[in-house]
Amino acid sequence: MSELRITGISVDLVRWPLKMTRRHGVGDIEGSMPGAIVKISTNAGIVGWGEASPWSVFTGTAEANASAIHLYMRPLVVGADPLKVSTLMRQIEKTIVGHPEGKAAVEMALLDIVGKHLGLPVAQLLGGYYRSEVPLSVSIANPDFEEDCNLAKALVADGVNIFKVKTGFSTHKEDLRRLEWLRANLPATVDLRVDYNQGLDPWDAIRHLKDVEAFRPTFIEQPVKREQRAAMAAITKAIDTPIMADESVFTPTEAIDMVRGEIAAIAEAAGITAYGGTMFEGGLAIAAGLHMVAATPNISLGAEFYTSTFVMEVEVLKTPIVIDNGSTRVPTGAGLGVEVDEDNIRRISTAHFE
Repeated sequence: MSELRITGISVDLVRWPLKMTRRHGVGDIEGSMPGAIVKISTNAGIVGWGEASPWSVFTGTAEANASAIHLYMRPLVVGADPLKVSTLMRQIEKTIVGHPEGKAAVEMALLDIVGKHLGLPVAQLLGGYYRSEVPLSVSIANPDFEEDCNLAKALVADGVNIFKVKTGFSTHKEDLRRLEWLRANLPATVDLRVDYNQGLDPWDAIRHLKDVEAFRPTFIEQPVKREQRAAMAAITKAIDTPIMADESVFTPTEAIDMVRGEIAAIAEAAGITAYGGTMFEGGLAIAAGLHMVAATPNISLGAEFYTSTFVMEVEVLKTPIVIDNGSTRVPTGAGLGVEVDEDNIRRISTAHFE
């Protein structure tokens, strides 16, 4: 056991102001987005930071996750050795069900402490750097499509080559019109993906998706409701474009359920690739995501690590995550490798618990 001990945890319930509206198959995000930021302090003066970014239509609320951290997780970890990450997270799992984002925020902060204590980046703790940059994927999700067209052109000029088009929130005809414009006006080398965010009914999905295939998307993400796994399997067999599960898989158990429904996927399990999505994270969560992707070889389809730069109006990092030539750069400093701007956290905090 180390002499390092956790002396306290504080949680800020925050409200991120947004620069633009984002439209998805399950609804709009506009004005602001809730979240929670965790600070874990130690007797050595080492501080770890974590961020929870739940979305109420998917897994729960920021308010519930902040309360779970403060009321249930905090008593378990205060006084404990922060280097015993697996032991602490096991105790947390046994104590409270659900609240995955809150648990992730605590684990993130613990790993930040471990990395700072050892002088190593989190990516090294997770197995080492397989990659130092992650190709950036930007979502086309603005209800004002003209604004998105201008944004896409500007980003292509800056080296971004991956765009994920949010569909299913308007008519099928409008979805096809938007895809047609992007294919016709962006370079042929641009990698287009499509994400319905559960926006299709299963009885209509195959007909619609066969039309979408004409625009050569790399994959089509979550076309139907998260629990309609049998429909996802049937769609996968009926079309040529790979189907990506997102909202259908939040746990390892759900991942197993998805694979059971797709015999071909079992046979090719060693070759299954993954993609780094977003739940509208700020800079802390994006830094953590970058370390995970950097150390995980099969997350090879890029990642949507752009929200703190392009969508959030307030940055909580003193030095923002670097986006350069179409890629997001993985931090290399100890722990998460970022420095937090506590004044900006206070600016967006709506409640503070410690």
